[in-house]
Amino acid sequence: MATPSHHQNPTPSTKKKKTHKNPEANFLYELNSCSKSKDLKAAISLYDSALSNNTRLNQSHFNTLLYLCSTFATDPDSKDLALRYGFRVFDHMMALNIHPNEASITSIARLSAAKGDGDYAFEMVKKLGDYQVSPRLRTYEPALFCFCQKLEAEKAYDVEEDIDKMGLSLEEPQIAALLKLSANTWRGERVYNYLHKLRRSVRWVSEETCKVLEDWFCCKASEIGSDVGSVKEAILRNGGGWHGLGWIGEGKWVVKKGNVEPNGRCCCCGEQLDCVDIDDVETEKFALSVAGLALEREVKANFREFQSCRQLGLDFRPLVQVDAPNFVVPDWLEKNADYEAIVDGANIGLYQQNFAEGGFSVLQVVYPTLDAVIKEMYTRSGNKWPLVILHNKRVRALLENPSHRKLVEEWMANGVLYTTPHGSNDDWYWLYATVKLRCLLVTNDEMRDHIFELLGSSFFLKWKERHQVRYTFLKGALKLQMPPAYSIVIQESEKGSWHVPIVCESDEESLRSWLCITRPGGCEDEGKTGSTMETCEIVNGPCCKSSENRNNEKCDDKTTSMTGKRKERSP
Repeated sequence: MATPSHHQNPTPSTKKKKTHKNPEANFLYELNSCSKSKDLKAAISLYDSALSNNTRLNQSHFNTLLYLCSTFATDPDSKDLALRYGFRVFDHMMALNIHPNEASITSIARLSAAKGDGDYAFEMVKKLGDYQVSPRLRTYEPALFCFCQKLEAEKAYDVEEDIDKMGLSLEEPQIAALLKLSANTWRGERVYNYLHKLRRSVRWVSEETCKVLEDWFCCKASEIGSDVGSVKEAILRNGGGWHGLGWIGEGKWVVKKGNVEPNGRCCCCGEQLDCVDIDDVETEKFALSVAGLALEREVKANFREFQSCRQLGLDFRPLVQVDAPNFVVPDWLEKNADYEAIVDGANIGLYQQNFAEGGFSVLQVVYPTLDAVIKEMYTRSGNKWPLVILHNKRVRALLENPSHRKLVEEWMANGVLYTTPHGSNDDWYWLYATVKLRCLLVTNDEMRDHIFELLGSSFFLKWKERHQVRYTFLKGALKLQMPPAYSIVIQESEKGSWHVPIVCESDEESLRSWLCITRPGGCEDEGKTGSTMETCEIVNGPCCKSSENRNNEKCDDKTTSMTGKRKERSP
């Protein structure tokens, strides 16, 4: 029997590939090559040849040509050629009834802006609706930047309004452009509002944006003020770090660059920066999100009641109870809202148990971890016990050992322990309790699942920074990592001063420069700054300990205050 030859049945991998392409595909391939190599003249030559050969053009051909022309629209040597052919290509596209997409409009808007015609650029963006295409932020940028550069303030604000209507959010480059425009046209209220937009959008600013702020504050003195009581109330309501009520104080600004000490004290003016929390509205939204998702995933009867431990046959008293249908804060929680901290008991019980046979350690819960955490939090909060959330199966395991039972009963007597019922995920319980009580949360759980499922918003990260306490045990000794003494965000104080963090290449926060903006009489070192208090002076320098008591200050982790709870807030 003959053996078939391998050459008689060639596999697809050995088949000869087709090398011939149709003219349209060849044209697109060569255009893309020109785009990659940034060769405008070669692309224009290809386009002219395609017209001579009656090559059928499609949207991809036009978009590639428009993109390349818009790229060279700001190049002095190629600008005229790019503009001439760019508009010619777009007119050709429209003549063929080929509908532009977002990329097409973005390119023609850039060409229009380079020509100085912001009106046409904005008009093109608004026409995207005719093709049922949604613009992106980059689509608006050419018109916005063009109007800002030409100091056409009202037109720039119209573009911003349209951006808001489309549900898009400004980023630092656009906000900085609007801020500079408002400063150059002496619109102080607009400058103030854009400063707050900047605060909400970025954690720190670029050097370019910093220069815009310096220029504004160095030539502007504002005399707008607010009632002191309303300012303090607004700061508490907003979570700290800003009030949003307008400029405060009068006289020229003092603008300096300096550092911030590890304890959050500004080295230039001596003011204490805040550790910024989410505001009241965000807190309530967060709690409702946790509640809604918990009810979808939990046994509703369990989550309604935060089950009484008497159901386990134990002499426990119910500690937290939740009204599930409407998720209103339950009576018990309102009457017992003095907890400074919630402790994720299971997370501590699983400390360093991430191996194949690892699991919840009864011995570890008793000594040295959970009990050590409870006692440390009790000491730090001025002799107030934390609330420990622990699943009932883990509590049962503790109670089965007579030597451990006494400790559990001690926790119960001190109002420390709440046990979650069978079939429940205790994560929902400690997260909800922490948010509603606005207190600290002791856990090493990064809550990544909650970030994706609950919010999809940056304020969850802000909340974690303000409330989460991490822990480690080094040779049996507990070390708590408390929330930072201050947040690295733009801050507005009740005195009217501003502190703006600037981008820093180093990971060492002590090296970060801050823009410190104050008024005469608004800083601790007023008598030591001399003539700089009378005029705006930008000083660049390292952190300077300008008062004697600050020279002796140390950041002692052991004595860090409990910073999670904001009791001054409205419930």
